[in-house]
Amino acid sequence: MSTIDTGLTLLRSAAGRVSAANGWMGNAFKGWMPTGLYARALLIMIVPMVVLQSVVAFVFMERHWNTVTRRLSAAVVQDIAALIDVYKGYPQDKDRDQIRRIAQQRLGLVVDFLPAGDMPPPGPKPFFSLLDQTLSVQLGRQIGRSFWIDTVGRSNLVEIRIQLDDAVMRVFAQRSAAYASNSEIFLFWMVGTSSILLIVAVLFLRNQIKPILRLADAAESFGKGREAPNFRPRGAREVRRAAVAFLEMKSRIERTMEQRTAMLAGVSHDLRTILTRFKLELALIGDSPELEGMRKDVDEMSMMLEDYLAFARGDSGEQSQPTDMAQALEELRGDAERHGHTATVAFHGLPVVTVKPASFKRCLANLVTNAARYGKAIAIAGQRDHRYLTVTIDDDGPGIPAHLREEVFKPFLRLDNARNQDEGGTGLGLAIARDIARSHGGDITLGDSPMGGLRASVRIPV
Repeated sequence: MSTIDTGLTLLRSAAGRVSAANGWMGNAFKGWMPTGLYARALLIMIVPMVVLQSVVAFVFMERHWNTVTRRLSAAVVQDIAALIDVYKGYPQDKDRDQIRRIAQQRLGLVVDFLPAGDMPPPGPKPFFSLLDQTLSVQLGRQIGRSFWIDTVGRSNLVEIRIQLDDAVMRVFAQRSAAYASNSEIFLFWMVGTSSILLIVAVLFLRNQIKPILRLADAAESFGKGREAPNFRPRGAREVRRAAVAFLEMKSRIERTMEQRTAMLAGVSHDLRTILTRFKLELALIGDSPELEGMRKDVDEMSMMLEDYLAFARGDSGEQSQPTDMAQALEELRGDAERHGHTATVAFHGLPVVTVKPASFKRCLANLVTNAARYGKAIAIAGQRDHRYLTVTIDDDGPGIPAHLREEVFKPFLRLDNARNQDEGGTGLGLAIARDIARSHGGDITLGDSPMGGLRASVRIPV
């Protein structure tokens, strides 16, 4: 292998490791990111503003506030050092009147001399003690004597005490002379104006997000088979385009369903007319064993026709409305018991759910009928939380093998040894039930029942 090949191999390996690390960091970062558009938009606005203000504040603090405060503190300490030199060089001024006058008139300081003794105990330090730090550094650097400072006791004055040979020199200086006090005003204006701008941006952002939320609610309602009568395109141009496209798609789907329903109604009318004539002709002919078989065939054809039309028509035309699901499950239990089966019902949560009542009851009735056909005992349970309505139907029948549980939902499918093998059926019961559940935005799943048979679970959003 040549040197070039070795280098390319190393580059590919390094690129792979970098790509893997990038993917890992992206996944980790994605877990911390909010999922909502509103929260992400706020994050996009807030993070750059906070970073920019942090950089500006850091530069200002480092280059202006700290520097100005150090220079002001150094100037005050220089004046105090000069007074100490005057105090040492002119011992004839025993009352120190000249030093006090020079300090007050020329330097803006109030100087007093206390008897020699110990310094007071250290006072409380402020949380952000920039002035204490700078004064302490300058006093130690320029004077080099024991000192005590108090920047908290008096808001507009700074007290400094310095241990001399035969006395304690006490100095009162204006706080503004040693500290850049206007810096807080700058920070206040920076944070205040940014907060106002952020509030205004949040209000505008809420108005921009609302049309998107309305579009999502309308699409969700349409997916559940419900109407959104007050929805109309609003917001920015792109959001309006999406809303108009949604309304056009909704109109095309509804028009297609209406055309299909109208066609099926015509086919149903024609076929029922022919079957009715068959029944009348058979009734006029009389009774015989052959005619009895023909009557059964005609009745079976009528039932098959109703099942085909119900599957093709779905739940079109019916409007969603609040329905008491606990009462609906009780009616299903009564129907099962009238046909000689043992049935129990339990419901937990708020029973009123917005569904298409006739269609959804047909969905559950198909599942209960399927359970009653192959089992003797049936257990119906319903539960409603803040997101979903879940109805489970258990039986003690033979069940369905796991690898065939999705197959039985296919229309017209007849399995040789499956539960849905019905000599007079059409194989559409489970297909119709799942179609109705999905038209409500939910689905049906099959599993093992605690009773030993099959569990059919219906879950739809509320």
